[in-house]
Order: sequence, then C-alpha cells, then structure tokens
Amino acid sequence: MFEYFKKSVLIASIALTLNGCAATQSIEPHPKGYETYVVQGDDFKHTSFTDINGKPVTLNDKKKLVILFATWCSDSKRTLRELKASPLIANQDIQIIGIGREENPESMAKFNQEFELPFALVADPERAIYQHYANKGIPRLILLDEQNKVVKTLIGEQANVIEKVIW
Repeated sequence: MFEYFKKSVLIASIALTLNGCAATQSIEPHPKGYETYVVQGDDFKHTSFTDINGKPVTLNDKKKLVILFATWCSDSKRTLRELKASPLIANQDIQIIGIGREENPESMAKFNQEFELPFALVADPERAIYQHYANKGIPRLILLDEQNKVVKTLIGEQANVIEKVIW
C-alpha cells in the first residue's frame, strides 16, 4: 500500500511540474521597465480597425506585421524606413498595419505625406489599442500568424530590427 502511495505522489509531482513548465514563461525584465502583455501563442485582441481615412481594416488570413509607433519617435521613423527598404513591404503574403500611439488621423496623414507608407495606418489617440499589448516603449512590432496568434514581439529601439521579422 505504501509503495502505491509513493508511486501516486511521484506521478502527481511529475505531472504538476510538467504542467507548470508549460504554463509559465521566463521573461527577462527589460532594463527600461518595458512590459509586453502578449506572448507567443496568445490571440491578438483586435481583429478590425478603422484607418485614418475612415475605412475599415480587417485582419485577413495572411501573416501580419502590426507596428505600434509614434510619428515623433526617431526609433519609429528608423524602423519604418528600414521596413520600406526591406522585401517585407512588397510581400503579398503579409498584411502590415501601422498603429500610431497617441496620434490622431490628422497627425498620421501629415506624417504619411513624407513617409508614403503603403499599408493601413490606424490612429490610437488615447492608447486604447496600445494598452492591450504593452505599458511603454515604441516602436513595438507584433508578428501574427494566419489565425491571428502572436508569433513574436519585438521592440524596435535598435537598428536593423526588421531583420528579426521572421515567422
């Protein structure tokens, strides 16, 4: 009877340990206190937006690159220039959406006169979208699969972050 009890306790301990490993993710804290509220495998919380021209934007069945940025941010500008120069911009198998944190449609439209970004731009003046994905830090890049699951998140404060955009 005691052997049966020991085996039961051992099996339960192994199961709990394995379950705990699968459920937790070790995330290194960012030195600037940035927190990311989504991890690989999470559902992206938004499936539709309204762009700066008042047109609906719906996430399609392609891979997606969502960029959370600000028009005044030098890191955001650099990342968007890198994106425009990369093959990603012409890839018809990827949907790209830019979301302007604390931006209104007018500021985004003015910004786009210079940048001429060939993808949907969405204004997020009150951080209503941004607050679901991070506490601070831009640009933020969120890669999604065809089912709108998070594949990867990146903070674009360093040069060449676009090179890390792979599914």
